[in-house]
Order: sequence, then structure tokens, then C-alpha cells
Amino acid sequence: MKKKLSMAGLALALTASVAAGCGSKDESKPAADASKAPAAATTGASEAPKKNVTVKIFQFKVEIAEQMNRLKAEYEASHPGVKLEIETVGGGADYGAALKAKFAAGDAPDIFNNGGFAEREVWMEHLEDLSGEPWVKDVVTVAKEPMTKDGKLYGMPLGIEGYGYVYNKDLFAKAGITDVPKTLSQLEEAAKKLQAAGITPFANGYQEWWILGLHNLNVAFANQKPDPDSFIKGLNDGSQKFKGNPVMENWIKLLDLTVKYGNKNPLTTDYNSQVTLFAKGEAAMMQQGNWTQVQINGISPNIKLGLLPMPIGEDAAAGDKLLTGVPNNWVVYNKSKVKTEAKAFLNWLVTSDTGKKYITKEFKFIPAFTNIPADPKDLGDIAADITKYSKDNKLLSWNFMKFPDGAGQEFGASMQAYVAGKNNKDQLFDAFQKTWDNLKKK
Repeated sequence: MKKKLSMAGLALALTASVAAGCGSKDESKPAADASKAPAAATTGASEAPKKNVTVKIFQFKVEIAEQMNRLKAEYEASHPGVKLEIETVGGGADYGAALKAKFAAGDAPDIFNNGGFAEREVWMEHLEDLSGEPWVKDVVTVAKEPMTKDGKLYGMPLGIEGYGYVYNKDLFAKAGITDVPKTLSQLEEAAKKLQAAGITPFANGYQEWWILGLHNLNVAFANQKPDPDSFIKGLNDGSQKFKGNPVMENWIKLLDLTVKYGNKNPLTTDYNSQVTLFAKGEAAMMQQGNWTQVQINGISPNIKLGLLPMPIGEDAAAGDKLLTGVPNNWVVYNKSKVKTEAKAFLNWLVTSDTGKKYITKEFKFIPAFTNIPADPKDLGDIAADITKYSKDNKLLSWNFMKFPDGAGQEFGASMQAYVAGKNNKDQLFDAFQKTWDNLKKK
């Protein structure tokens, strides 16, 4: 029941945050001034600026790296004496491994990303309690769940995201596709029409383990009955298995379909190549989400986009849902020597007019805050479709942050071997089971 309530809450949060941008004046004026107070949580105009302070930020979102550098310049200009050192590790790199290496080398960042749930537990000893920060009151309730433990909040949500198959509306029209596919057979029919029109249906970036081992596999978890949490509990106590699970059996058909109708050499196609193929009109669909909007627009500003569900069966109602959740969170290292300045930056990011502008207009994030209005025109076509689905509460959950630590990468490697024809379906499910059993908490 809790998961159902969570998804309903997420739908309300999505609808409210985007609706707030329509015809709304700056209803968050008082919050914008919060970047200057209280003194304990910020280094605003109310206290003397410290000189030669550097806040190190380690983040994984490669798609906003350029925007983060522009944000850095604006923040430093308005906060003399404070420098931001931003390092981005993502794309094909393993952010988690890189972060662990940072800590092992004694070069821990002051602010970094954490996915919550299982990942929160891995890093718990390093996380600062942020429960008393001014912005906490504005976080939509459901977005707090991944980083809440024992009633305390240890992270600030980046935003709310959704994914499925981003599609090119003009290419669909060219192929004569008029209805959104809601079943697996309808999706294959669309792929056949695209092929017949000389269009590659799918751009698959399967060189990336996370596209497969996190986002793609999550489709099988999100569709579990009665709910994903029960299935995960069963995997942990041994009452559930990957092999023989009917949802897993259906999910693998979707993966097979994308390979059959996808680009050549998917296992040597990385994230950037995948997005570029799609943005240039060389493929009609790709498995991604609203985080790709900025990069797509940079390549093809006038492209018309939509977001399709990822159906794994023939039940149209069950298949017509998007996968939605909190992608990650900003956290503060609890032994940082510049904790005050780190917290001040995060507070400024979600309360100042400049910070809000970057979140919605530059990053194109769907805000996870009630005080940040967002206009659908600023967020882009993909987020607009996520909002439409949220209004009807047609959402499925993200569950990969509940996987055992390190499981996602191993799942991805096993799926890459399957795509390459090096193992079959049963061997793939056996590999999944071995990974889960080896990495789960005993």
C-alpha cells in the first residue's frame, strides 16, 4: 500500500509543480530571500563572506555539465570569497566507483550525489543531516523518501524525472504511425512501419551498463505484482527468483524487440552517440528520459518529441505507463571543513531566483519543490508528456536504487553478453540470480 501511495503522491507533485508555472507570478518571492538567512545555514549577505573558500562538487549529470559551469560563474560573482570546484563524472564512467576512489584517496568532495535507499545506506556514515535546512519545508513529501532515515533527511532531491522511449513525432508521422503504442505487439507494428519507411526504429546505447542494468531491467521490477517492494523482499529472503518469473519472461521480449529493430553495433554505441543518432533524425526512438532534452535541443532545436511507455505485454492499460522517480540527490559530506558554505550553495540553488531559473530553464528539471514554479514550455516536450501521464496517475516506479550495491553494473554486463549472443535467456536469469544472492545483505 505504501508504494501505491508514493506513486500517487509523485503524480500530484509532478502535476502541481508544472501547473504552478502556468499563469503564475513569482509566488516564491519570500523563499527567494531565504538564500540570505538564517546565518547558520548560509553565507549570504547577512554574514561576512569568507575568503578563499572552495566548495568541491562531484556530480554525475553530464548533460548539465556546461550549465553547471555557467551556474558556477553566477554564484561566485554573487558570493565573493567562495569558489565552486565542479567535477562531472558520468556517461560511460562509473560514478559510484569514482566517488569511492575519491574518498579512498582522501579527496572527498563537499557535495556529491546519492541515489537513496540502498545507496543511502552504503554512504550513511558520510552523510550530513540536512533536516534543519530552510528548503526542507518545500520538498514534496514523496521526494523525501529515498534520503529519509529515522525521521531525518540526508539529501536534497535534484528533481523528478521520467523515462520510456523518447520518440520523434515527425518520423512517426512519416511512417504513418498515428496512435501511441501501448502493447508489445503495437510497438513491434510501429517498428515495422518505421523500417518500411526506411527509418531505423531504435537507437540503442547498450554500451552503457546503466541503460541496461538499471533503467531497462527496472521495467521488469516496476511491473511486478502485487508491487516491486514485495518482489525485492522475496529476492532477499529467497521466496522469489528471476527464472520462471512471468514478468521477467515478458520483459525479455521487449529487450529482444529493441535489438531486432535497432541500430547496428548497439554494444559499441555509448550514451552520447545514442542521443546524437536520435537527435539527428537517424532513429525514431531511444530509451531515455527528460534529462536528454537539453542535449537534443542543442543538436536539433526544432525537433518535435514525445515519450512512449515501455510495454511488456498485451494489456494496453498496464502498458500505458511511464517510469517516474527521483533520479538522485545532493548530499553534503559530514566531515567537510566547508559544510556551512556547502549548505549555503544548496539553499541558494532552490530558493534564489537565479537558482530556480537554472533548475527549470537551463537544466530543464521537473522541480521536486513546491516553491519552484515550472512552465511546461521551459521544461520541454518530454517533461510535458510526463506531466500528462502524471495527471492520470499512469506511472510506474523506479526501483534500481533498491538493488544491492554494485548489482546494477553486473546486471548490465550480463545483459550486454545476452545482446551479444554469448548467453541465452535462462543463463541471463541465472546470472541475475547469482548477482543478487552474492551482493544482497546477509
